[in-house]
Amino acid sequence: MKRLIAAAALLALPFSAGAQSFVVAGRASAGAEFKIAKGLELSFEEEVRSADSFSALGSLRHDLSFSYKPVKFLKVGLGYTMINPWKVEKELSNGVPFTGFWDPKHRLHADISGVVRLGDWQLSLKERFQMTYNADPDMNINQNPRTAIALKSKATVKYRGIKHFEPYLSGEVRTFLNGAWGSTSGAAQTTEKTKKVFFDYTPEGYTHIYNNRYRAELGAEIRLAKHHYLTPYLLMDFCSDYEIDTNKEGTRLFVATTGWEDVLRLSPGISYVYKF
Repeated sequence: MKRLIAAAALLALPFSAGAQSFVVAGRASAGAEFKIAKGLELSFEEEVRSADSFSALGSLRHDLSFSYKPVKFLKVGLGYTMINPWKVEKELSNGVPFTGFWDPKHRLHADISGVVRLGDWQLSLKERFQMTYNADPDMNINQNPRTAIALKSKATVKYRGIKHFEPYLSGEVRTFLNGAWGSTSGAAQTTEKTKKVFFDYTPEGYTHIYNNRYRAELGAEIRLAKHHYLTPYLLMDFCSDYEIDTNKEGTRLFVATTGWEDVLRLSPGISYVYKF
């Protein structure tokens, strides 16, 4: 266990070194798993996430997934997640602020996992492909695509030599496959009203591919009783997003807030699962 803690600390060093800001948020979830047939499982989960600094509710997430094990060391999965974001004083297109649940995001995900057992240690690798549709009518599609596509690669090492207590450490990389992109032309100009600096801008589609998430997670799955499992964890999430600040028409690129935005987010969380 000490080695796992030390490894998590080492993983956090490069994250914090490159971050422009540091925030803390929280997560909690509850779910259930059902065995439908040999190797086939159905699971659902309800998760609540806080906003940064626990300042407000961040989002509610509802997930329904199927998984199938064709062989002992391989698993494939397919699922759907609805993400309900909570907005505080969101400015609408008509200028009126809004507080409450806003238009949801709909996510489809498919994954494949491989597992190897080496004595008391279990090593696993998971690849997930996901598509997330943003239903927000006010979003600027020149800054982000309506449907974001990503690939997630996750490696996990778990120690299974302690009865009812299985600590683990994982690392994950998420690759954004269709980030918005464009080109600028001409000399810098200044708006008359707001005095913001901008360049003439031409959107060139969704061709920007880059890694925008690096994650490390330290936790332990605890078997409380025959069907009850509790998993406390600590997630270190380094987010590196390319911010494009354009007008709605996509003709102007405002340079004041354009560029890479790096955030290190520390999220303590807890998950409960009832396994039938």
